[in-house]
Amino acid sequence: MRHKIVLNVFLLLSLCSCKNEVKTEVKKGITPFTKAEAQLSLLLDKAESENKIPRTVSEKGEIHWTNPKFDWTEGFFPGSCWYLYEQTKDAKWKKAAEKFQAIFEDHKYKTSNHDLGFIFNCSYGNGYRLTNNYSFKNVMITAADSLLTRFNPNVGCIKSWDVDGGWQKDRGWMFPVIVDNMMNLELLFKVSEFTGNDKYKKAAITHADTTLKNHFRDNNSSYHVVDYNPETGAVRSKETAQGFANESSWARGQAWGLYGYTVCYRFTKDPKYLKQAEAIATYIINYENLPDDGIPYWDYNAPNIPNAPRDVSAATITVSALLELDDYSKVSYKAFIDKIMSSLATNEYTADIGSNHSFILKHSVGSIPHGAEIDVPLNYADYYYLEALSRYNN
Repeated sequence: MRHKIVLNVFLLLSLCSCKNEVKTEVKKGITPFTKAEAQLSLLLDKAESENKIPRTVSEKGEIHWTNPKFDWTEGFFPGSCWYLYEQTKDAKWKKAAEKFQAIFEDHKYKTSNHDLGFIFNCSYGNGYRLTNNYSFKNVMITAADSLLTRFNPNVGCIKSWDVDGGWQKDRGWMFPVIVDNMMNLELLFKVSEFTGNDKYKKAAITHADTTLKNHFRDNNSSYHVVDYNPETGAVRSKETAQGFANESSWARGQAWGLYGYTVCYRFTKDPKYLKQAEAIATYIINYENLPDDGIPYWDYNAPNIPNAPRDVSAATITVSALLELDDYSKVSYKAFIDKIMSSLATNEYTADIGSNHSFILKHSVGSIPHGAEIDVPLNYADYYYLEALSRYNN
């Protein structure tokens, strides 16, 4: 109830300060959620016509669809549909979620990538939560078994990237682990509960503990990549792949860590995970170069601040995590949550209905070092925004 009241307040404050056309929208009952639903309805029409999953917008100004062979973002669009179904009870969203997650169901057998948690927890995980469909649970169990093949007990981590091809081959890594991998642990925790088998939970805890030991600096900012010796478990290097520099703080990486340790506390109630999530939150909230509206630059140490690109995806992941963390912590994150949510609801970050190729939010960044997806909408920014809105309403 606390957050629902605050949501209505910041809507009035943010929207009533805008132009007359926005005030008219308030009178018509337009809220961030109804606006998001209208946008994704248009995007759903496009996805239906192509029978493809939307990911972002290309440099040519066209919708860029997920790679049907495998794409770490493929679970977010059906996941967004599940959140819309949860809030609206409109069967069209359930039908859409089931249709588009079925496109990649066979990827549950993939053992060559660590992103199975992202993919199957956001899609089938939400589907099982809302429908108790037994077949969805079985998909998650198979995906968790595939993910577990990448766990190395010598290292105490799940391997993130294979290094025998692509740009990863050129980095000289042996067993790279990225902070993003914290987001794949929720699948393992859930499957332990489904099956009663502790092997999944034990691997998740070991991975979280190893990451806690090696990924974080004294100020609780995170390295993006830690490379290990797969035979001895020794740390070989600490680097970045998508951040500005090895010693910089990549904004989405900070968000992944915050979210990941909040989830670890949810499932284990181990106070060290709560402490770590609080420490990361403190780093983010108090960072001296954080813009006044709470939407971070793509890297906290990015060059050209204040003219560096913002990363809305980092903001949505952060605020969704804080909404959960606020329920566990004695620290109140309400003021910062309100700041981010009210900023995201403005025209600066929320697209007008029918624009932005029908994605909800603008101004996200995929990977500047790779020259990919810079200042564009991203399906995972929309997903975590809908999750945050749903957590407000719930």
